[in-house]
Amino acid sequence: MSPVRSGTAERLRPPRPADGRRQRSERTRLTIIEAYLTLLRRDPKMPTASQIAGQARCSTRSIFERFSDLNALSLATADYAITQGQAEAVARDVDSDRPTRIRSHVEIRAVACEKWLPLWRVITMPGQLPELQQRVVMVRRANIARLELMYAPELAILPDVARRELLIGLATLTSFESWDQMRHWHNLSIADAQDVWRLAIDRLLPLAP
Repeated sequence: MSPVRSGTAERLRPPRPADGRRQRSERTRLTIIEAYLTLLRRDPKMPTASQIAGQARCSTRSIFERFSDLNALSLATADYAITQGQAEAVARDVDSDRPTRIRSHVEIRAVACEKWLPLWRVITMPGQLPELQQRVVMVRRANIARLELMYAPELAILPDVARRELLIGLATLTSFESWDQMRHWHNLSIADAQDVWRLAIDRLLPLAP
């Protein structure tokens, strides 16, 4: 029998017990984050550690073994949401005609707002950690970057000041706060709220050559 090379032997060795523990710990961490999000979607206020533990089917000790406090859990959840949101919101139809670009942008933005609004309400509450405030800034900047990408032909014909003013208006229009008002103050359906955004964006954008 030929000798087994060292690299092959390394691959054939069973996983170290520590690796399995780390994987289980990471799974528990993710379960806690998802439990936290589930509770926020049911009731838009900060849940208690015992409520999160009950939803995650773990002990409160398990929560605080992975997160120093609930603020740290909120921060980890914000990072998780940002990563998930970026993966889910890949830009489509960037080079298409104007109506298609508007429809595509609004559909993607509406899905993100509907899914992540409960978390947004929590991380934008007054008195939050500076780290959470930084995440809020990141998300707002990402919204502006998406607007610049989707409406580049229309923005390109404007002078700098007018372009900046239009971006501010569009970012405010398509914000989480705007979606919240349409859905939960004016009681619009998802489809009707998207119609409002599409019509407003089309009216705000200049006519590109």
